[in-house]
Amino acid sequence: MKIRMNYFAKAPGLLAKMTELDKAVEESGFDRKLLHLVKLRTSQINGCAYCVDMHVKEARRDGEAEQRIHLVSAWRESPLFSERERAALEWTEALTLLPQSRAADEFYDPLRSHFSDVEIVQLTMLIGVINTWNRLAVGFRSMHPIDRETQVA
Repeated sequence: MKIRMNYFAKAPGLLAKMTELDKAVEESGFDRKLLHLVKLRTSQINGCAYCVDMHVKEARRDGEAEQRIHLVSAWRESPLFSERERAALEWTEALTLLPQSRAADEFYDPLRSHFSDVEIVQLTMLIGVINTWNRLAVGFRSMHPIDRETQVA
């Protein structure tokens, strides 16, 4: 895979604003583990290796269990996720796959039992921000770091 461009260098002002928005969303009060689950699941759906790598490492750093990290792509089949996390992951998938889901009531309604209106807006912003980062990284072919112990011979 060939990196297409360093988009941070080409549009530093816009990317600085994007980084500010990302920081504001991260500091909005969500539990760090929920934030990582949403970012990881979105990045998995979008096939963004750069972001999957980063969010797995961040989740580990913040104390997320390895088993939950491994199972986030199959969260529906695992009892390791709370009802609140399930509602957030369902909304994450609905918004990331918007053309298919149309953000139908069946995806939105479960949120109301677990999140306040403010939290629903914060969650939706989080999903939007990570989807934008994924589109930048995938579109411009950002390369994740390769750890020495996992290099291919």
